[in-house]
Amino acid sequence: MAGIARWGAALGAGALWWWAVLRLAVAPDAGAVEGAIAAGGWGLSLLPVHSVPKARAAGVLAAGRWGRAWRTGRITTASPHPRSDGGSDPS
Repeated sequence: MAGIARWGAALGAGALWWWAVLRLAVAPDAGAVEGAIAAGGWGLSLLPVHSVPKARAAGVLAAGRWGRAWRTGRITTASPHPRSDGGSDPS
């Protein structure tokens, strides 16, 4: 049932976006509402949808790493992973 509702919401939002875009292109009285809907839909298209859960991501940090560093006061310590160039300063 949740899948049907999700598809219905996606189709409804898509239809609303196309209505706003077409109205902006054709109707001389289109205004801020249509512009906001069109811009908002375009902005949503910039979201990263090709992602994986954090546990499966390559190079992910261990859960709680930043919290442990904050509690122990080691916020400014260097990374446990040294740079590939040996960390030498070119200056």
